[in-house]
Amino acid sequence: MADLVFFSGTMDCGKSTLALQLDHNHAARGRKGIIFSRHDRAGASTISSRLGLRADAVEVTEGFDFHAYVVHLLSAGGKVDYLICDEANFYDAEQVDQLARVVDELSIDVFTFGITTDFRTKLFPGSQRLIELADRVEILQVEALCWCGARATHNARTVGGVMVVEGAQVVVGDIAVSESEVGYEVLCRRHHRRRLTAATARASVLSPDVLPFEAQRP
Repeated sequence: MADLVFFSGTMDCGKSTLALQLDHNHAARGRKGIIFSRHDRAGASTISSRLGLRADAVEVTEGFDFHAYVVHLLSAGGKVDYLICDEANFYDAEQVDQLARVVDELSIDVFTFGITTDFRTKLFPGSQRLIELADRVEILQVEALCWCGARATHNARTVGGVMVVEGAQVVVGDIAVSESEVGYEVLCRRHHRRRLTAATARASVLSPDVLPFEAQRP
């Protein structure tokens, strides 16, 4: 039977790399798949990994219908064995329902990849619906690290290196940006709660807010 699988993790934990590897493995066995993405850091109609891997993809736009798209291809004599859906957190709930229909009605495997929560620690609508509907939710085992060396569990949006907690839910960016730009950083829960990024930590060397113990004052 076909499955709807949600591979999740923070930024910088290898989701897009795994998506491309999974596509390679299935294609090497003669299976025919379609790659989808939305708001990829490299631009539209692309899936890219921070390791430098890249492939063409179908851009998922507002109003895009996965079920109708696949049915159209099958009706035209095409072959579809699986779907790779990257940046699935940016899909809306209805599109996730369409992916479930592809699995249940067309017996096509759907592998989705995305982060679970936004920079405010709120669930993305697409991720929430995937958690509700997926046959399996897989947490990626490659751990992203906070600047302090602890396991990163939260995604932070930064402006000029300073963490912000207000703004639109979707602002495309990357972790590899200068500190003067809008970007993202992965943090452990402790430092996300304190809004302590790598930049603000460097500016607060030996501050009691940085150290895990009470600093001795002269």
